[in-house]
Amino acid sequence: MKFTLSWLKEHLDTSADVGAVVEAMTMAGLEVEDVEDPGGKLAAFTVAKVVEAVQHPNADKLRVCQVDTKDGRLEIVCGAPNARAGLTTIYAPIGAYVPGSGVTLEARPVRGVVSNGMLCSARELEVAEESEGIMELPDGHPVGQSAAEALGLEAAIDFEVTPNRPDWLGVRGIARDLAAAGLGTLKPDAMQPVRGAFPCPIEIKVDGDACPVFAGRLIKGVKNGPSPEWLQQRLLSVGLRPINALVDVTNLISQDRARPLHVYDARKLTGPVIEARLGRDGEKVEALDGETYEVGPEICVIADGSGAIGLGGVMGGESTKVLDETTDVFVECAWFDPIRTAQAGRTLGIISDAQYRFARGVDPESPVAGLEYATKLILELCGGEPSDVRVAGHAPPPPKAIVFDRGYVKKLSGLNVSPKRIDDILTKLGFAVDGDAVTPPSWRRDVEGKADLVEEVARIEGFDALPVEPLPEIARPAGGVLTLRQRRMRDARRTMAARGYAEAVTWSFMRREWAELFGGGDDKLVLTNPIASDLSTMRPSALANLVDAAARNARKGFPDAALFEVGPNFRGDEPGDQWTAVTALLAPHSPKHWAKSAGDPLFSLKADLLALLDEMGAPQLQVVQGQNAAWWHPGRSARLQLGPKVVVAEFGELHPRILKAIDAEGPMLAFELNLDAIPEPKKKGVKTKAALELSALMPLKRDFAFVVGADTPAGDLVRPILGADKALIADARVFDVYQGAGVPEGQKSVAIEVVVQPREKTLTEGEIEGLSGRIVAAAEKAVGAKLRG
Repeated sequence: MKFTLSWLKEHLDTSADVGAVVEAMTMAGLEVEDVEDPGGKLAAFTVAKVVEAVQHPNADKLRVCQVDTKDGRLEIVCGAPNARAGLTTIYAPIGAYVPGSGVTLEARPVRGVVSNGMLCSARELEVAEESEGIMELPDGHPVGQSAAEALGLEAAIDFEVTPNRPDWLGVRGIARDLAAAGLGTLKPDAMQPVRGAFPCPIEIKVDGDACPVFAGRLIKGVKNGPSPEWLQQRLLSVGLRPINALVDVTNLISQDRARPLHVYDARKLTGPVIEARLGRDGEKVEALDGETYEVGPEICVIADGSGAIGLGGVMGGESTKVLDETTDVFVECAWFDPIRTAQAGRTLGIISDAQYRFARGVDPESPVAGLEYATKLILELCGGEPSDVRVAGHAPPPPKAIVFDRGYVKKLSGLNVSPKRIDDILTKLGFAVDGDAVTPPSWRRDVEGKADLVEEVARIEGFDALPVEPLPEIARPAGGVLTLRQRRMRDARRTMAARGYAEAVTWSFMRREWAELFGGGDDKLVLTNPIASDLSTMRPSALANLVDAAARNARKGFPDAALFEVGPNFRGDEPGDQWTAVTALLAPHSPKHWAKSAGDPLFSLKADLLALLDEMGAPQLQVVQGQNAAWWHPGRSARLQLGPKVVVAEFGELHPRILKAIDAEGPMLAFELNLDAIPEPKKKGVKTKAALELSALMPLKRDFAFVVGADTPAGDLVRPILGADKALIADARVFDVYQGAGVPEGQKSVAIEVVVQPREKTLTEGEIEGLSGRIVAAAEKAVGAKLRG
């Protein structure tokens, strides 16, 4: 939002300069981004007077001028057709940078005559888009006066408008806050209604869901054309391009009062009715930007007998736009629902000045006042005869009164502000104060409670006046400030990074079709107001986002990926439907090499998962196959469970169907660990490792080959072997799995190396045989294993 000091002073009686205004705005909570001072850009340019202009001896279209400048009388070559003796214009000295042409002036001959400067056009000074000849100024300007002063150029203050303060999108709203802050006095808004000369012949209809209130009137016999110089300069000063008087009036009011309007050429309207309603399937509108937009039942349109002619609250239509030859106009001043207007802008891809304001919330009680202001300006600039005002619909109910104890200011902010000062601040901001009841004005619907009133008092009184008091000391918890979940998330990141994974931070949303692939097809996960069409659903799993990230890396030439993410996943929209997961993904596509790496990457992934669980302090978990979700490969996946119901993690290869749907090249391996499913450690105190016990005796190894069912997990065979004699058996490792000749169909041979570590003495042959028997018995009892002959 931009405005100039002179514009502000039309609403605020003050002697403050630009610096004081910027300071007051900052202290009142208005974030100033920039002060655009054209005086700085045109500092080298000054007023000059042409004393003599004669024909150039070597060029028909050039003149050699003698010019009185701040640097004395200089000879300047000029090609403008209006260069003549007695002309007051703008002079640029040697060394000046001309913004409109992008050149720095140098003293050089022009057809044999040295030009000691330049006489400038409006386009070269960037004060107009087009110009013919050099600038012509009134004779009253003295030689040497700065160009910015002579042209009436002002500094424009540009500040950021927060979404909750749509009243700041008008200069009067800014003036109101500055008056409350003590920078001056707000001038009265003496807007008198313009009496109509005849009943309005155009009937107005509204659909309450699309447009709750619509005010309009017909003005006959207007004379359109360029707007006066003061209006053009005012719009140009804030970066708006003048179009014609009728359009410029609506743009002025939008900037001045945060009140968008629209003007229709009444002769182009079809039928006696204009209606604000919801769009219909198949309807199209050719808007003023030259684009044609297809609307639907979710978008508000303005329609006449021919159909939709404009996008309500967003942009007018090409079919009814006003031109210089327009004589009769219908002026619209309506209030459009902010949420519907914001969604329409996103759907159509339009962010116009009107849409920007309506989406934030225009004052719903301003349609008639805005219409009267527009009528006044149109009659002054274009003449004409107005009809009576016609209003359809009703504005939303005003804000409710808030019971406000003035002592709450001290309690909440610490500021010592007298009740009289509090009431004075609120009154100047437009609030109605009646005892303990404070009613927000119609343009401040962001104020909903007494805390909001305290904030208003605090920012006007000055945040710099807040007492500086340190917070009371709080004893540091003995176990640290992090919760168990936070510690586990931190440790998980460290563990995964140490094992060679790169952390990814992806959206908590994804496209709906991806969510459905991972069990998130429920409507509860679909966002009502997504930030983008491909981020419409809360993610049930981070796997889809990691697969997509790995696929994008592969398309960039980096197919070998190891990614992880620690973050939330969602089952629904209830408080308990969010769970914290550590999700990891391996895309084992290493470059071809003569030294081929050995081993299945699935077991490397499993090792990473087990190392992570060990770091998390997880208890012994059960490996279960054949029960994984549908996005896992049925033959190459498993889950880790704590008992029959609590699933702690799932791991394995992702199903090719899933990868194809996300446009990713397989294979890809992954695991997803539910941190919330890992039970808290029962033992209190510091966990320490047991003392290292080293035996002086040599370990010995024995190999066993067991025949088991083909679907028996190897881990179910290793566990009972380790438990056959915990004192002697140090380790048991699977080193071969065989199916084929010599092994019955439906079974497999699993070869296991058992490491035996004597503790007190060397084992005898009989003791070794006895241990072997216990191993075979334990394997047979656990899984029905038979020693292969």
